[in-house]
Amino acid sequence: MSKAKAQQPQVIHKVIMVGSGGVGKSALTLQFMYDEFVEDYEPTKADSYRKKVVLDGEEVQIDILDTAGQEEYAAIRDNYFRSGEGFLCLFSITEQESFQATVDFREQILRVKNDDTIPFLLVGNKADLEDKRYVSVDEAQERAKQWNVPYVETSAKTRANVDKCFYDLLRMVKQSKSGMRVGTINRRISVPRPRQLDRKSKEVTPVDSSSKGCCQLL
Repeated sequence: MSKAKAQQPQVIHKVIMVGSGGVGKSALTLQFMYDEFVEDYEPTKADSYRKKVVLDGEEVQIDILDTAGQEEYAAIRDNYFRSGEGFLCLFSITEQESFQATVDFREQILRVKNDDTIPFLLVGNKADLEDKRYVSVDEAQERAKQWNVPYVETSAKTRANVDKCFYDLLRMVKQSKSGMRVGTINRRISVPRPRQLDRKSKEVTPVDSSSKGCCQLL
């Protein structure tokens, strides 16, 4: 019985990172993957990562595709979005323009997926720069409410809510795959106080189920 169970294919959840250039998509991804903050990172065209995590007692794999936010790559994003099962849409709380751009990203995702219930989480990054904030919590919360999606504020630098945003999205993807309406999940606000993919496929195995980034590279 246990042997048969061991032979079952591991569940894979495919997550796409979207948002304008410079909002911290790569920094947030690398913080989640390796528990380290990378400040200087070359603009991404499309990097792929893989990590094993324990989600509500079940070991699953998360595939993360970190996509380019620059406008010149808009035409090729459709190809990336088609494969996505859940989306983290980032903006910087210090940059109003990046917040406005989330509208275009969501519209493109909905056009490609043709499904307004696709797992989607709005993320306000750089929460450690509160003194430079241009996008208020109320403003972001109102947009999330209009879209009927959760809103989370994160800091790739301090690691605030980094695990939370990924695990919340994974639960949404899991619900979607099980046939439950994603709209039934908890929508609480959380604020802290192709050109071929240039693949960087990295597998990570958690040392324990705490998901705090204590990982062993395979």
